Amino acid sequence: MPDIKNIRILLHMFCILPFITYMQAANTNELHVYQIDIRQDINSTTWIYTQRGFELAQKSDADCVLINMNTYGGEVKYADSIRTKILNAGLPVYVFIDNNAASAGALISIACDKIYMRPGATIGATTVVNQTGEAMPDKYQSYMRATMRATAEAQGKDTIVNGKDTTYRWRRDPLIAEAMVDSRTVVPGLIDSTRTLTFTAEEAAKYGYCDGIVENTDELIQHCLGHSEYTLQQYKPTGYDKIKGFLTSSILQSLLIMLIIGAIYFELQTPGVGFPLAVAVLAALLYFAPLHIDGLAAYWEILLFFIGLLLIGIEVFAIPGFGITGITGIILVILGLTLSLIDNVAFDFRQVETGGIGKALLTVMSGLVLGVVLIVYLCSKIGSHGLFRRIALETSMDKQDGYMSVPEADKNIVGQKGQAVTILRPAGKIKIGSTYYDAMSEGAFIEAGTPVVVTRYEMGQMYVKPC
Repeated sequence: MPDIKNIRILLHMFCILPFITYMQAANTNELHVYQIDIRQDINSTTWIYTQRGFELAQKSDADCVLINMNTYGGEVKYADSIRTKILNAGLPVYVFIDNNAASAGALISIACDKIYMRPGATIGATTVVNQTGEAMPDKYQSYMRATMRATAEAQGKDTIVNGKDTTYRWRRDPLIAEAMVDSRTVVPGLIDSTRTLTFTAEEAAKYGYCDGIVENTDELIQHCLGHSEYTLQQYKPTGYDKIKGFLTSSILQSLLIMLIIGAIYFELQTPGVGFPLAVAVLAALLYFAPLHIDGLAAYWEILLFFIGLLLIGIEVFAIPGFGITGITGIILVILGLTLSLIDNVAFDFRQVETGGIGKALLTVMSGLVLGVVLIVYLCSKIGSHGLFRRIALETSMDKQDGYMSVPEADKNIVGQKGQAVTILRPAGKIKIGSTYYDAMSEGAFIEAGTPVVVTRYEMGQMYVKPC
């Protein structure tokens, strides 16, 4: 018969073994923190870093993401994209404000699950301003106010039970978030309607916009998150990420569009293939290449752009006047440039972020307007001074210096009739009697074989129109 004492020992071992196994697993299950630094102006590069950082955090099975922030703000477009990324991350996201979270930085911070600040740090002042620091019109402020409120509301409410009464209170008061944008917003007991709200660390903690004041990330993880054992993995941007961030800047994209349009115009004004075309091709490559690699610009979107250019070229060189072909070409060029900036799939825009189409169209139209301005400016400056004097002939060739002009046609030829030998678009050749002349059409293109009459002869140039 088995010994009762031994049976009891075995039973105790079976009961204790699962607990020992659990404790061993708990001791080896360190918190895996993935850190992303935002310590510069919020721009396309910051957005690239954030996207890549979250991708690597998920691939490495990180338990949470920690954003180490020190920024004075930046472009709202990219701050909004980062905000959306944080809200839809699927894992806890914490932010440590290491001194500054101003403007766009405040928007990103409020999107995080927890906000921690260094003593002396500040958060707020999210008024939308232009490049000179002046406040933008109210329609921009209105959008920012709503975005700040919505971000604060996304953190939800706390349920407070007091006896038989149950109340709900915002974890982050949306009205306070709005007051960071608009000086007209009044928060009773906190701020009047004359100042834009900015919190110190102590003030933010008092009003629910800071969950802890710590000196560094180590103290944050150990004391606030409660993990003495942890691994910290930090995102390190690659050279490609830096180049891609630079090339996808909305400002640079507008400049590249400006160069494409301006260079194509000047190429059309000069015979043969020259430097302007090379500039246009290089600018197009710099514009489309990072977008295509990133999966935004599909082949058919790039093809739309080049078909549009082809139609514009046909309109200029082959079809008199300017009609449906040229207009279609312009539409396709704008469509190709715009769709390349949007993450759509065959015109399916469901996954495009709010305002994405408008932002892309604004970038393209800004580039087109700048291109037109560049064309007008260069046309007025060529030959006048500076760099452009090198590509314009300014030297006078006087007779006393030995220069001789080529023989001019008899000016009495004005009024005589002939026939177009080649297509005049607008320049070509005509024949009067048995003599051939170079001539310029006065208006629309003239087909070969059309009877013409000479209307005027100026500066060695003959002008004709159809009879």
